[in-house]
Amino acid sequence: MDAARQFVLKYHPHCEGALLAGSVVRGQATETSDLDIVVFDGNLSSSYRKSFIEFGWNIELFAHNLTSYAHFFKQDCESGRPSMPWMVNEGIPIRDNGVLNTIKREAKDWLQTGPERWSEKTIKEKQYFITDCLEDLIGCEDREEGLFIVGKLAELVSEFMLRTNGKWTGTSKWAFRSLVQYDVVLAKEFTIALDYYYKTNNKSKIIIFVDKVLLPYGGRFFEGFSIGMD
Repeated sequence: MDAARQFVLKYHPHCEGALLAGSVVRGQATETSDLDIVVFDGNLSSSYRKSFIEFGWNIELFAHNLTSYAHFFKQDCESGRPSMPWMVNEGIPIRDNGVLNTIKREAKDWLQTGPERWSEKTIKEKQYFITDCLEDLIGCEDREEGLFIVGKLAELVSEFMLRTNGKWTGTSKWAFRSLVQYDVVLAKEFTIALDYYYKTNNKSKIIIFVDKVLLPYGGRFFEGFSIGMD
């Protein structure tokens, strides 16, 4: 907090509000964690993001004026990955001239509403691309190619599980964290299947798991798929 306060005083001394967010706030900091600082400064003409090394920390600054943040709330939530609302909702105030309560309430409202439900058409499209990726893996005989296929498959399947159940998703570590928030048992089953493949090159657990995820939607989907046709 001392580093965050010094940083805000140096770069945005006249801002109306500032928050410290990220892994440090959640108690999940590691040796490589940085400080995520969100600033609301009415003097800014537009928002920007910039990285610094200051006061003994790597710092990621997300700077907004008093209206630009709303666009990012909407954009992130439409993608199903509400990064900015998450940061603002969890953030600890560094400075507040009376603006943070309203902005935090907006972030919380977005998060509580949840992502827009996928249409049946979107579900079928996602189902097709998972099927395509899974069958690439099944037919793959090259270990190096398989590693990349499984990485893509993990991304597609985690997104599918979360969005078809009305949950927010994320990328990288946030994909896993979102799965844990949704269903810790299912998340563990998925990571066991992935780990088994990486250690043994055996695809069986991944194939079984993906088929299980697709089963409520009719299983693997190929025949009849189209894009651009009425």
